[in-house]
Amino acid sequence: MTQGKLSVNNKPANSEGQQGNAEKKDSSTVPSAPPTYEEATSAEGVKAGAFPPPLNVPLHPTWAYVDSSTSPHYGSGYSPDTETLTALSWDDQNVRRVFIRKVYSIISLQLFVTVAIVALFTFCEPVKGYVQANPAWYWASYAVFFVTYLILACCSGPRRYFPWNLILLTIFTLSMGYMTGMLASYYDTKSILLCLMITALVCISVTIFSFQTKYDFTTCQGVLFVMAMVLFFSGIILAVMLPFKYVPWLHAVYAVLGAIVFTMFLAFDTQLLMGSRSYALSPEEYVFGALNIYLDIVYIFSFFLQIFGSGRD
Repeated sequence: MTQGKLSVNNKPANSEGQQGNAEKKDSSTVPSAPPTYEEATSAEGVKAGAFPPPLNVPLHPTWAYVDSSTSPHYGSGYSPDTETLTALSWDDQNVRRVFIRKVYSIISLQLFVTVAIVALFTFCEPVKGYVQANPAWYWASYAVFFVTYLILACCSGPRRYFPWNLILLTIFTLSMGYMTGMLASYYDTKSILLCLMITALVCISVTIFSFQTKYDFTTCQGVLFVMAMVLFFSGIILAVMLPFKYVPWLHAVYAVLGAIVFTMFLAFDTQLLMGSRSYALSPEEYVFGALNIYLDIVYIFSFFLQIFGSGRD
């Protein structure tokens, strides 16, 4: 009985004590509400020591800025100091300059080979007599020229894949040089030299004009197409009429029209290399760019030879 009473009498006391201890423990473990930004940064709170002073960190640290003069700039490529690779864009002027230099280097080699073949067929009498006595080589070279031109102009894979693009371009240049040399072998030496000088002056002046002028020749595709079609059908008519009767004045008109058309094509193809016009060639198409300009120059020379050249006796 005594133990029962004690247990009964002590139960509410223990429960009240436990509740009081739980309330004290809860009140001691519950954290206080965090201060607001105004309270934390106010001078009173800092002076009183209630809150620690804020960290002295600048809003814009110096490491967030990059010096453009010392950092790898746009189009710089690989730098051994920083060992970083920067992405190159086709619109970068450095890439465009390298592309233009590569195109004109290829054209210079092509023209050198062509002039050498023309000189060989003009000044070497045995070679000149052989090529004139065997016209089958001319038609064979024309077939090679036509096939290689179609491959380079219509198939982007072969003209971009090294070394097949340069191999095809070499075959194309040799075949075109053979046809030009055989054509020149029927004309007088003075006429050939005169036409070479005229062609050089015209091509250099048109190239400089195309680089300097604000006029956009790349927008004249429709006009060039119409003139090319007129030249094409005029050539077919002359080829049909030639076996029956040769008309000198009609042939001269055709040659003048051809010289004008391919001079305009030279300006058009030159501005395609620049990259600052309405239309531009990709820097991957250096073979295609060299092919077009070389063909324009050779055709200009051929038409000038038909205009100003005089046949051999």
